[in-house]
Amino acid sequence: MWTKKGVIFKPDGSQPFSRTHAQVPFGYPLDNDRLRVYFATRDENSASSTSFVELDANDLTNVLYVHNKPSLSKGAVGMFDETGTMPSWFLPVPNEQGGTDIWLYYTGWNKSETTFYRLGIGLAISRDAGLTFQRAFDGPLLDRYIFDQVWVAQPCVMREEQPDGSVRWRMWYLSCTKIEVINNHPEPFYDVKYAESTDGIHWNRTGQVCVGYDEFTDAIGRPTVYKENGIYKMYFSYRNSVNYRTDVSQSYRIGYAESKDGLTWERQDEKAGIERSVDGWDSLMMDYCHIAQNKDQWVMFYNGNGFGASGFGYAVQPVSVG
Repeated sequence: MWTKKGVIFKPDGSQPFSRTHAQVPFGYPLDNDRLRVYFATRDENSASSTSFVELDANDLTNVLYVHNKPSLSKGAVGMFDETGTMPSWFLPVPNEQGGTDIWLYYTGWNKSETTFYRLGIGLAISRDAGLTFQRAFDGPLLDRYIFDQVWVAQPCVMREEQPDGSVRWRMWYLSCTKIEVINNHPEPFYDVKYAESTDGIHWNRTGQVCVGYDEFTDAIGRPTVYKENGIYKMYFSYRNSVNYRTDVSQSYRIGYAESKDGLTWERQDEKAGIERSVDGWDSLMMDYCHIAQNKDQWVMFYNGNGFGASGFGYAVQPVSVG
């Protein structure tokens, strides 16, 4: 079971690039004393960029530093990320100089006349310890495809070393397969699919569905996968497509699945171990979680009401010793 600890951070609106939202939080430990949390924040035109805060690793409610500029902003006119960049997954990757870069897999936003937006997955790399990120390519690594008819977004990426010394890159990502107009509003339907790579750049997709639709689930928020005691564990948020912005019975809540191989997943939402609150900042919805280890605890960073407009908070549970 997770123990909720409350809200940590919400933008005060004083920065032009960060008027509202601290969406899709991602915990990135720096050392024994500091833990950085990256997130997407919005300007007055609702364009997203990436920034971060740094927390006291011994007291995560203590915000030590608030970054006052974007680490990655929207792309050039006509590009897949011309109206916003939303971070999804940060990964330390060895470089040719013997050091370590940070790779950021992010979601690029661009406008659509009929569905408001389209999304693609891009890559940006930091060579200054995560302060700034430069696009590895102007174009997306993954975009709509034969298995991903409308858009792709919010990947979780894992590097697994193989017995022969090679590295297997694994990705679980959101795949939008259709749009339905509901109450005069185009609503996206998206599940979690799987891709593999040998270099983290060129990805093979087979249409493998890891967490799909059911009688309630019409959309799934950013998956977060980690491995504990030989089991792949995935947390995600999920919702219905009808009135989910205002009706608590239809809106985002936290789900859970397990897998022995990372390919075939058994959904076990009853084991998620966390529920929306009766009142307060996460009473209408819980979404976009990320699981990070901090000392002897797993920490779940997540958003509450308003898709991140209410800021991000956290919950904890002990690391299992198997």
